[in-house]
Amino acid sequence: MTGVAPRVLDRAELPVDTAQLARFLIGKMLVRTLAEGAMGGRIVETEAYDIGDPAGHAYRGMTARNRTLFLERGHAYVYLAYGISFMLNVASEVSGVGAGVLIRAIEPTFGIAPMKRNRGTERVRDLARGPGRLTQALAIDRQLDGLDLCQEGPLWLGSDGQDTDEVGLSKRIGLTRAADSPLRFYVRNNRFVSGPLALNG
Repeated sequence: MTGVAPRVLDRAELPVDTAQLARFLIGKMLVRTLAEGAMGGRIVETEAYDIGDPAGHAYRGMTARNRTLFLERGHAYVYLAYGISFMLNVASEVSGVGAGVLIRAIEPTFGIAPMKRNRGTERVRDLARGPGRLTQALAIDRQLDGLDLCQEGPLWLGSDGQDTDEVGLSKRIGLTRAADSPLRFYVRNNRFVSGPLALNG
């Protein structure tokens, strides 16, 4: 890692509100630790899926598939989308209440070489720009579902104390339900953010 080594976020720091947590996580660090070392970067794009959100996985209640979304805020909810890509979410409310924040993109800052291998590309910009690319780059799968991200381990959330750049707000991407809800947060004009340019200024 370069610069100040991140510290693990304490759960008490995390807002008990899904939209507030999605905003709070912008600029924080996502760290993946494997036997060959650590890799990760700065979170630059998130989406909130609030309580009662018809686009959220918790909308119809708890199931065997989504039960980790109902854990206390700061736990990982990992699912497979369309049988193709894993998605990393952070449970965002009190225990028993289902809601979460999708981590859509990070700006890679360390462990670039293994991320390139995992993605099969040399383009740093495309390593983790989008939620499916992110999980592939960081070797995140269902084995990490339910993990506590507020303690050091194979995957955790951190802060290096750096100020957050200007944060934008837009509608979420690729939805048919509640498609126009302004619940996507991103670092303005950051080249590692996913989605159309019209939403990223």
